[in-house]
Amino acid sequence: MQNYSKLARITLILISIITLTTTANIKNGNTQVRSYLKTQITSISGRNPMPRFVSLRAEKVNMRTGPGIRYPVDWVYRRKNLPVEVIAEFGTWRKIHDAQGGQGWIHQSMLSNRRMFVTVSQMRTIRSKDDSKSDSVAKLERGVVGELKQCPEASGWCKVFVGGYKGWLRRVEFWGVYPREIIR
Repeated sequence: MQNYSKLARITLILISIITLTTTANIKNGNTQVRSYLKTQITSISGRNPMPRFVSLRAEKVNMRTGPGIRYPVDWVYRRKNLPVEVIAEFGTWRKIHDAQGGQGWIHQSMLSNRRMFVTVSQMRTIRSKDDSKSDSVAKLERGVVGELKQCPEASGWCKVFVGGYKGWLRRVEFWGVYPREIIR
């Protein structure tokens, strides 16, 4: 066997796992491979699962075309706490995906582990309990950013905090959490 560095061996193992999982899912007729449900692949550093949701730390954050300052700025986010999904890592750089489908690279210092959400379609109603028949607490327009407080196991609801209002939103009414993810 050739003398590979530890990082190269880990990378090859991860690629093999992804390839085998994808091949098995396609053979079983499941062409929609959902890596976040099948397995959570740990980043090469071994600290954080991939993919994962994070949020923007500052009011102004540059997204670049590649992982480094030598790459041009492709987009400038001007919204602190906006949720983004980390889909890859390279050193101190994170490849992210946003709610509108944009992708690019952001330095890790501009990201926070604070769990946030954004409403992406029509007007949504925050409820007093995790029940669609419970009292309305507030109405949220498209593009509202709020904080995720709790997403219980086996529940279609998450407890949220937005502009002084606390309550519950159905998971399908916002972007920033995985379908079966638990947040405590």
